[in-house]
Order: sequence, then structure tokens, then C-alpha cells
Amino acid sequence: MKTPTEQALAKVPEVTLGFWLIKIAATTLGETGGDAVSMSMHLGYLVGTGIFAVCFLVAVMAQIKAKGFHPFLYWTTIVATTTVGTTLADFADRSLGIGYAGGSSLLLALLLGSLFAWHRTLGSVSVSTVSSPQAEVFYWVTIMFSQTLGTALGDWTADTAGLGYANASLVFGGMLALVVAAFFWTRVSRTLLFWAAFVLTRPLGAVVGDFLDKPVTAGGLALSRYSASAALLAFMVAAILLTQAMDRVHRTFNHD
Repeated sequence: MKTPTEQALAKVPEVTLGFWLIKIAATTLGETGGDAVSMSMHLGYLVGTGIFAVCFLVAVMAQIKAKGFHPFLYWTTIVATTTVGTTLADFADRSLGIGYAGGSSLLLALLLGSLFAWHRTLGSVSVSTVSSPQAEVFYWVTIMFSQTLGTALGDWTADTAGLGYANASLVFGGMLALVVAAFFWTRVSRTLLFWAAFVLTRPLGAVVGDFLDKPVTAGGLALSRYSASAALLAFMVAAILLTQAMDRVHRTFNHD
């Protein structure tokens, strides 16, 4: 838990169960939304990446300029990282022919490099320290790499490894369960567990998103990418509003 001072300065939300539920919905929305633009609209991965990259940069600049934590701005930026991660990973893996293994290896190296540079520069990669513009830049670059890596990992597991979308979702769900178990029953670094969970929620969202909108012959449910994205967005908005309401109640009781 953050101290009242840390919470006042932080530009990121408290990491609670609600945070992870919204994060999984956001990563799933990133998959269906990214595919809707690049595939359903027939714009292609490169154009889709360009569109979402602009959205990502605008959202990050707004987030950095903000004087405090604004839930809808924060989660808009997260969704922007998941959509650009989806189209960028697909462009690298499929259009450039790097392949899922090559793309995942490259993105893992970029993610670890970002975390290393962040730690060497500021001394910590804990989200509780994200309260300065420099820390925010490292935070969002790291998140963007993690979201792109998660897309490549999800596609690699479901397609190349032949597990299919449903089985792949069970694999990543099981790995997340192990991280949760480590959180409650071991003394493993909480910062390490946070980033492990953050990375794993992305491939989970990727394979769940593909499961929703891929053809039945490919192991999906063949749902409309537009309707699936709208439903996920509605869930996120409701969850954010509920989380805000619960925070207000919590602060009221603590104040009293």
C-alpha cells in the first residue's frame, strides 16, 4: 500500500484486484480494437501502427502533463499501448517476416533493456515511484514494450505452438495464478512480480481477444470485432467508475 503522500504524488493507480481486471479487459480490447482497424477496416498493420502510435504519443504527453492521477486518461493511455502493441507486433511478425520467435526475443531484449536503463537512471522500477516526468517516460516506454511482447507471445503460443486460443488462455491464466501464489506465499520482490503479471496479462488478453473474433474454423467464436470491442470498452468504463466510487467510500471511512 502507498502512503498518503505517495498516493497524492503518484500518476498511476493503486495496484488492486480492480486494477488487474481493468488491465486484462484493456489488453483484450487492444487485440480486438487493433484487429478491427488493421484487418476489418483493411488498413493493414503498418497504417494501423501509425494511427495507434499517434494516439499513444498524444495520450502519453497528456498523461505526463497532467498534475495528478486521472483514471480515464491513464486507462486511455494503457489501451493506446495495447492497440499499438497489437498492430506493431503483427507487422513485425507477419509483414516483415521476423516470426513470432524472433519478434518475441527482440521485444524481450527491449523490455529488459528499458527496465535496466530505468533502474540505473532512477534507482527503482517500482510503480510507486512514478511521480516525475522522467519516471513516467520510462514507465510508458516499458509498458509499450511489454504490451508488444505480450502480443507476440500470445500469437506464438496459440498459433506456432499449436495450442489454440482457448488452451493458450489457460496457459497464461495458470502462469498468472503462479504469480499470485508467489505474491501471497513467498518473499519474491513485489516489483518483480508486478512486472511479471503486467507482461502476462497482455498475452492472456491477446489470446482471449483472438478467441472472441477469430473464425470458428480457426478455433474462435467469430464475434464481430466492433461489438466485442464495444462490450470490452463498456466493461472498462463501468469498472473504472465502480473503482472510483469504492475509493471515495474508502477515503470517507478512513477520514471519519
